[in-house]
Amino acid sequence: MWSHEYSAETSATPRAVWSVLRDLDGWTRWDTSMETVSLQGPFEVGSKVSMTPKGQDPIVSVITGVRENEYYADETEFGGVTLGFSHTLTPLPDGGTLVVHRLEITGPEADALGPEVGPAITEDFPEAMAGLLAHAVAP
Repeated sequence: MWSHEYSAETSATPRAVWSVLRDLDGWTRWDTSMETVSLQGPFEVGSKVSMTPKGQDPIVSVITGVRENEYYADETEFGGVTLGFSHTLTPLPDGGTLVVHRLEITGPEADALGPEVGPAITEDFPEAMAGLLAHAVAP
């Protein structure tokens, strides 16, 4: 297994962050690494999400976790590994939110491919997080 986490705090409430995060069709407004993102079906576990990262072929992810105002996760099968992405929202005492974006690479080839592809996949986590949080605090 290979994993990476990036976290940031915001003055936005978990509900405000969640409203931006759960709008999958709107991710291209804040996640600059994506050309298109489209939810296929309802926003629930088992639904598929079609994504086209900039300069790459489209991929399909499956939603694996949804807890309103708390947690979103999806998985993508990729070349012998599973890419598990998640966002965890934790309320802060001042009313803000700690947001943790995590990638976990698992599967038979994870030990070999994780160190190779993981850093390339996660290099934009800070920029994507900044975009997410900026949209969450926008009026």
